[in-house]
Amino acid sequence: MGQDRATDHLSLGGEVAPRQRRVRGPSSTAMHPSRYISRLRLSHFRNYASAALDLDGRHLVLVGPNGAGKTNLLEAVSLLSPGRGLRGAAFEDVAAQGSDGLWAVASTIETPEGPVDIGTGAGGADGGRRVRINGANARTVEEMSAYLRVLWLTPSMDGLFTGPASDRRRFLDRLVTTLIPGHSAAVSDYEKAMRQRNRLVDEDADPLWIDAIEAQMAVSAAAVHFARADSLDDLQAVILSGVDEASFPAARLALTALFEDRHVPQSSAALEAELRAFWRRERQRDRAAGRTLTGPHRIDLEVRHAQKDMPAALGSTGEQKALLIGLILAQARLVKRSTGIAPFLLLDEVAAHLDPGRRSALFAALEALGTQCFMTGTDPMLFDALGGAAQQVFVRDGRLGPK
Repeated sequence: MGQDRATDHLSLGGEVAPRQRRVRGPSSTAMHPSRYISRLRLSHFRNYASAALDLDGRHLVLVGPNGAGKTNLLEAVSLLSPGRGLRGAAFEDVAAQGSDGLWAVASTIETPEGPVDIGTGAGGADGGRRVRINGANARTVEEMSAYLRVLWLTPSMDGLFTGPASDRRRFLDRLVTTLIPGHSAAVSDYEKAMRQRNRLVDEDADPLWIDAIEAQMAVSAAAVHFARADSLDDLQAVILSGVDEASFPAARLALTALFEDRHVPQSSAALEAELRAFWRRERQRDRAAGRTLTGPHRIDLEVRHAQKDMPAALGSTGEQKALLIGLILAQARLVKRSTGIAPFLLLDEVAAHLDPGRRSALFAALEALGTQCFMTGTDPMLFDALGGAAQQVFVRDGRLGPK
C-alpha cells in the first residue's frame, strides 16, 4: 500500500497536498532556455511535507533565513541525476521526520522535443530509490540523464582544495558523471568489489576466489580511470579556451599517479591485466595494511591556480571560491558542447562571497550558458543584478511563497 502511494507521487498524475500553495513567478518576456524545469513537486522530503513550484524558464532565486529549507530544495533537484545528490545522503535519510519513510521528487522538464515528466523517490524495502519517466518505471537511474544533467556548488565545497583527497575524488566523479552518466555506477561497483577483496584477503581465502574478485575490480577500475582521465583532459581544454578568465582564475588540473613506479597502460585491457597482476603480488602487503593500497580509490585531483602557477590550496579564500566557480562554469560548457544538454546549475549561497564585479560576471556567464540556475541566499539584494532574468521565491520553515 505504502509503495503504491510512493509510486502515485512519482507518476506526476495528481496534485500534492492542498495545504502547500503553489508558487508561480510573474510572466517574463525573457528568452527561455531550450531546456528547463517548469514544474517541481516535493512530498515528505526533508522539512517539506509538500511543496509545489511552477516555473517559467528563468533562473530561480530562493531567499530565506538559514535553516528554512533552501538547500533541501536544491538537494531534491540534485536527485534528478545519478548518485546520492549534493549531500551524498543515504536515501532513507532524506525522508521527512515523522513520515513513513516514503518521499518523492517529481518534475516536468521542458525540452526541445517536448515536456518530459521525471520523478524519483523511495522505492521499496531494499533502501534504494525508483525512477519514473513519463509514468513508466526506468530500468536505471542513468536514464534521467537523457533529459537533464545537473551540476552544483555548495558551501561545504569551499574547503575542497585544502581538505582530504576523498573530497576531491568525489568532486571529480560528480563532474565526470555529468558527461558519462554510468560513471557513478562504475565507481560504486569498484568500491563494492574492493570491499569484498579486502575481506577475502584478510581471511586468507582461497586464491581462486580472490582472483575472481580482483578480475571484477580491474574491469571497473579501468573504466573509472579512463573516464576520469579523458574527462579531465576535455575539461582542461575548455578552461584553456579562456572564456571566463577575465573574472575567474583558470585552473590547471592533473591526476596523481595510479602506480608509483610505472606508467599506466593506454588501453583498458592492458590496464586490467596490469592491475590484476599487481594486486595478486601485493596481497600480503594489503593484508597487513587491512586495505587495498593501490587503485583508483587512492588517486588525488591536483588543482593549481594557472595565472599564479601555485597550488590552489595556497590561494586566498576568495581565490579558491573563484577557482571553484570557474571549474563549474567550464564543466557546464563542456557538458553542453559534448552532449547538447546545458546542465542545470544549483548554486547554494554562492553570491554572498563574491564582490559585485564577480557577481555580475557570474550572472552574465549563466545567461551565456543558456541554462536554468537555482540559487539561494539570505539577502535578496545580492541578486538585484539579475533583474527580470530570475524568479524570486521566499522560503520559511519548509514553505514557499512571496515575500
